Amino acid sequence: MRAVRVSKEGDPEHMTIGEVPLPSPGPNEVRVQVHATALNRADTFQRRGHYPPPEGASPILGLEMAGVVEETGERVIDWHEGDRVFSLLSGGGYAEQVVVHKDLLMAMPPGLSMRDAAAIPEVFLTAYQALHWLGALQRDHNVLIHAGASGVGTAAIQLTKEAGAHPYITASAPKHEVCRDLGAEATIDYESEDFADRIAEITGGDGVNIVLDFIGAPYFHPNVDVLATDGRIVQLATLGGSTVEEVNLRALMAKRAQLLTSTLRDRSRDYKVQLTQEFASDMLPKFVDGALRPVIDSTYDWTDVADAHRRMENNENAGKIVLEVVS
Repeated sequence: MRAVRVSKEGDPEHMTIGEVPLPSPGPNEVRVQVHATALNRADTFQRRGHYPPPEGASPILGLEMAGVVEETGERVIDWHEGDRVFSLLSGGGYAEQVVVHKDLLMAMPPGLSMRDAAAIPEVFLTAYQALHWLGALQRDHNVLIHAGASGVGTAAIQLTKEAGAHPYITASAPKHEVCRDLGAEATIDYESEDFADRIAEITGGDGVNIVLDFIGAPYFHPNVDVLATDGRIVQLATLGGSTVEEVNLRALMAKRAQLLTSTLRDRSRDYKVQLTQEFASDMLPKFVDGALRPVIDSTYDWTDVADAHRRMENNENAGKIVLEVVS
């Protein structure tokens, strides 16, 4: 089969389409013909050599996919050849075929295209885990979502709104309209506004119950400032740096604050199965009735994967960048 190969760690132009061995499903696995996959920041980090795949995972880039079942393992009874499925992956999405454990697959909701389905798993499962499992999201909570126009950000806005809570976001000004359309109740331009001051104004000084952050060190102190009592900071990345200077533990204790951190890719299969199945049960019907939707910034033929990576690394996208895989 063909797949995106990284000939040398570094710039996007080192990615090429080439031949690799066809994977075979184990007894509890399913081989899927990939119709579409989508970009994630982790892909760009792995391409540069900064984020190796977990032990046992495919070295091929790609953390999600949508496609059609081609072959099933001998113990698989719930999936059949021709089923339209999509899934979170630990790797392997940038390829014509991928092998997935049967319990990680989700059936594509009626009316959803391959392109749309490929844009759901990584960002919605990440946001669902962050808000519900870690953030303990409740109705009427105030939630600050940094990088609101990112893939996870656009998913988090919708999940927050769906829960009856209040999403506020930071993003560059040109991306605010996308966030407002998804339900963001306040948009803050991180380039020209102090988000801590704006949150104090928006909430009347009450602060937020949850901060969803990808930036890290530069935002740590203002994140603590904007927290309500018993608030939670959920840290999912450190794009701006990982070392925080002069942490005042009393500032955290005064608010009974919690700092929670998480990654998803290297979680156990059992953890990801539980997360996938809970999300599928609770949230997939909402993609049918329109309450939730994937937000797609742009679509590229997978042979143009280098251009797609450049768009993400230049922070030009609002929502997901999808690759259509041509077999």
